[in-house]
Amino acid sequence: MFKGSSIVLAGILTLLISGTGFAGSKELKGTVKVDGSSTVFPITEAVAEEFGMLKEHRRVRVTVGVSGTGGGFKKFLAGETDINDASRPIKQQEINKAQKNGIQYLELPVAYDGLSVVVNKANTWVDYLTVAELHKIWKPGSTVKTWKDIRPNWPDQKIQLYGPGTDSGTFDYFTETINGKSQASRSDFTKSEDDNVLVNGVAGDKGSLGYFGFAYYVENKDKIKVVPVKQGDNKPVAPTLTTINNGSYAPLSRPIFIYVNLHSAKKPEVREFIRFYLKHAKELAKEVGYVPLTDQEYQKYLDQFEHDFLKLAES
Repeated sequence: MFKGSSIVLAGILTLLISGTGFAGSKELKGTVKVDGSSTVFPITEAVAEEFGMLKEHRRVRVTVGVSGTGGGFKKFLAGETDINDASRPIKQQEINKAQKNGIQYLELPVAYDGLSVVVNKANTWVDYLTVAELHKIWKPGSTVKTWKDIRPNWPDQKIQLYGPGTDSGTFDYFTETINGKSQASRSDFTKSEDDNVLVNGVAGDKGSLGYFGFAYYVENKDKIKVVPVKQGDNKPVAPTLTTINNGSYAPLSRPIFIYVNLHSAKKPEVREFIRFYLKHAKELAKEVGYVPLTDQEYQKYLDQFEHDFLKLAES
């Protein structure tokens, strides 16, 4: 999936594409359909807005849905969308479905996220949580009902839990990282594929605890408070652009992706949107609260997209 490709080949493809006129001055038209992760949504939405501001793109309609990584993959693997936003890598059963349905795709990392554990602003007792404590709270069959059940010196106040729905890649990642198995979680919490619902839930309840992507914390840090996480003997670390980038915010840092249907890329508007995405993801990812990849990494994935598309076009 990540085989290297030469800049020379990318240059040849650019010339070929320019020869068709789609990336030049000719005005594009059509629809680009995106769905999937609510975590990746802020980046894709920002890219779509910037893309639509260019005169040559004004007749292209980019739709960006939010049905969760898993829900998005269902549509993507049925050929209903061109791109899937994903906050986790594709699963083996989804790979099998892609092969069965003849969907040829490319996985493209677009940024890094630090999955953020948050509490209400009025919470004065939580200084940090350990990975073991998070497991105690969220494991299947957990008996934790109050904050006192976590640490004896914390108040005997009921915990209201908020988290992504089961179709969410964030849910998959959190449960695998904290509970040791994807989808393994207690079920008695408020679930939503819309992270804004989770933000508002935590912001409205003093006893609340929740988790979601870093961008949603950054956007709402006036309403909620982030909790540093302690892994093993390390000091507690809060998610920031620096700690996510250098890996010290562990174990809840992760790459986030877009998956491209290479057959969809035969459409000029989809091709140009992907190329625009990878060229502008660095500044837009940071703008919405995520950690961008390096220039070299974005160029690598742009080269990979152009290489794989050219290979498909020639077959």
